[in-house]
Amino acid sequence: MGTPGDRAPLAERVELLLDSGLPLAIVAAGDPVLRHGTVPYDGQLGPALLDRFVEALRVTMRAAPGVGLAAPQVGVELRLAVIEDPAPVPDDVRLARGRVPQPFRVLVNPAYEPVGDARAAFFEGCLSVPGWQAVVARPAEVRLTGQDEQGRTLDEVFTGWPARIVQHETDHLDGVLYLDRAEPRSLSSHQAMAERWAQPTPDEAARALGFDLP
Repeated sequence: MGTPGDRAPLAERVELLLDSGLPLAIVAAGDPVLRHGTVPYDGQLGPALLDRFVEALRVTMRAAPGVGLAAPQVGVELRLAVIEDPAPVPDDVRLARGRVPQPFRVLVNPAYEPVGDARAAFFEGCLSVPGWQAVVARPAEVRLTGQDEQGRTLDEVFTGWPARIVQHETDHLDGVLYLDRAEPRSLSSHQAMAERWAQPTPDEAARALGFDLP
């Protein structure tokens, strides 16, 4: 990004970012901040500034709208993300994808590992890659560890769509975009998604576009 503020201490840069107003601008693919990984949170912001930053992430995520947002997506190389999914989807989509509501949550220093060998493949999008979606095969169940914004231990198993969300956001903290894990032949514009691939599963897209599903 290359501005003088980027060379200032992290807390000072976050203060300047928050002073720019809400919602925050979301960084698009191609910016190095999305590829360089993050530093663990160990109190760099202090409690009050952390609360302000978390609220800014919440406002920005909801305004986008999205179901998750990682700190690098607003230009901050800190190992922190937020998730929230009201899951306003039809019953057939909910059942096929295991998409159930998730309350607002803060993930601090998260990491995940697969639980079992089952994988699920669905179209996935990203606020930092606007206008496109692609099919990503991910572990169907993961164990997520880390902390919340109060420093309390997080050790929880996620399944279905919530598992996909926490994997997607944690990947951002490692400099990984969903496109790195996607089936290239599945890449579809939002228009194509609306016109052709709105089914609960990507089976029809796989047949038509010529890619395999797990």
